[in-house]
Amino acid sequence: MSSWVVRLLPGYARSLATSSKNPKDEALHRHREAYGYFLPIQTRWQDNDQYGHVNNAVYYSYFDTVINHYLIRYCGLKTSLLTSPMVGFMVANQCTYHIPVGFPQIPLAALAVEKIGHSSVHYRLALFPPVSPQEGNSAEHCDLGDGFFLGHPKLAQFESWACATGSSVHVFVNPATNKPVGLPDDFRKGLLKLMNPVAV
Repeated sequence: MSSWVVRLLPGYARSLATSSKNPKDEALHRHREAYGYFLPIQTRWQDNDQYGHVNNAVYYSYFDTVINHYLIRYCGLKTSLLTSPMVGFMVANQCTYHIPVGFPQIPLAALAVEKIGHSSVHYRLALFPPVSPQEGNSAEHCDLGDGFFLGHPKLAQFESWACATGSSVHVFVNPATNKPVGLPDDFRKGLLKLMNPVAV
């Protein structure tokens, strides 16, 4: 990890991956009700490893996809370095694997926001397998374009317990200086929609 990333990383995020796990919290984070936003993810043939399931490193790309999809679609994140007043650096990632998935399944990525700082965002993430992996499940264009929120009827197509859970931390910086920048109000408002998961 480069020195500028270490300087950007908030102190409470440095120990994120090594912090002690509360079994009760772990069980809660595996449940679908702990998340507010969902996005079907089409696995690819290349995602599988020689054991016939999605390689562990690929789960991070699924998590990255659901985070950035939500930020672009619902928080107004601009992704061009030429037009965006801020860019997000991912400074911490963690994933716990419970049950494997594989191509050609369409699992459901889930997102919640645990903490919003001045320039940082802590995310909680999960991946839910389809109820009937052999039959597949239908992901319509609007599901892939917009995703959906807790309470949507399409959630019934997926298991209620996650096959993988994880966490990530973004620090947002000015692209010209690489120094942390405060989150705009509209951006923060979009994140706040995912702050309070329903207790199970």
